[in-house]
Amino acid sequence: MKDNIIKTKSYNFAIRIVNLYKYLTVNKREYILSKQILRSGTSIGANVEEAIGGQSEKDFVSKLSMAYKEARETRYWINLLVDTYILEKNLSLSLLNDCEEICKIIGRIQKTTKDKIRNS
Repeated sequence: MKDNIIKTKSYNFAIRIVNLYKYLTVNKREYILSKQILRSGTSIGANVEEAIGGQSEKDFVSKLSMAYKEARETRYWINLLVDTYILEKNLSLSLLNDCEEICKIIGRIQKTTKDKIRNS
């Protein structure tokens, strides 16, 4: 079976977000924004998983759209944490890179699937 890159990347990203949440709550005593990023950052993979089990190609695209929105929201929370001096910039860089990569992959999958739907 072929590896599902977006499933793997979004799951691994969710693990990193859970660890970030632990860091923020334990080391920084930050409980509000950390819950927001925990919710959006783990939701990406959950929506990807739902998309894979979608009932139709349109359902697949819809769930992927939700994953894309959650990824963009997560990027927002990471930037806000950095710009409010809660999260050190050096800790945010690889998270932001991973988040950006997930957005690009989901965007390409959406485009390919939408083109396939239009041409069928």
